[in-house]
Amino acid sequence: MAKAIHTMIRVFDLDRSIAFYDQAFGLKVADHFDFDGFALVYLRNEENDFEIELTLNKEQSEPYSHGDGYGHVAVCVDDVKAEHKRFQDLGLDPNDVKEFHREGALMARFFFVQDPDGYKIEVLERHGRYR
Repeated sequence: MAKAIHTMIRVFDLDRSIAFYDQAFGLKVADHFDFDGFALVYLRNEENDFEIELTLNKEQSEPYSHGDGYGHVAVCVDDVKAEHKRFQDLGLDPNDVKEFHREGALMARFFFVQDPDGYKIEVLERHGRYR
């Protein structure tokens, strides 16, 4: 059985991205590997062992284009409204909190935020299937 261990995103400014993921999600640098043409930084927190791999290509002179295929990464939190306020207070410019209902019951409460490179991150409240 396969186990998901990380997702990789290419970043333009490594320090800015590390600071964002730390502020927004409490993800800390678990490993940093520097090579001649690129660097790999693995971020994680105490809650789980799934990581975000930031890849910096040192010769990249312009921000990356995401094309039309990228969707988002999702995380879950205990209280979406409290996290939304915290993100606002940090100046991270989150989108509004939204709710999906199905058959008269709450299915999901969430908001989206973008990292410094424009990657979308969905912040879901722990509820139902989102655990």
